Amino acid sequence: MPKIKFMPSGIEVQAREGEALLDIALANDVSIQHACGGFCACTTCHCEILEGEANLLPPDEDELERLGVLDARTPHSRLACQSKVKGDVVVRVVNPE
Repeated sequence: MPKIKFMPSGIEVQAREGEALLDIALANDVSIQHACGGFCACTTCHCEILEGEANLLPPDEDELERLGVLDARTPHSRLACQSKVKGDVVVRVVNPE
C-alpha cells in the first residue's frame, strides 16, 4: 500500500492505490480546504508534491485548466481532489482548513 506523508503536519498514512489525496487527507483528519467537495470546480485543495510526483496519475485537462488560474502555482502543484496515488508521496497542503 502506498504511504502518503502530509506536510506541514507530518501525518503519514497508508492509502489504497487509486485513491485521491483529498479523500486520504479527509479520512485521516488532515486539515485541507475543499470548497467544491472534490469535483475539480475550485482550487482550494491546492497542494505541492514534495516527493513522489511520478507516483501520481498525471493531471487531466480539467485539473490543468484549474491549476492555470492559481497565482501560487509551482511546477509541482496539483489539486488533491484529482491526484490519485499509485505509490509513495510526500505532499504539502497549501490551504489547511
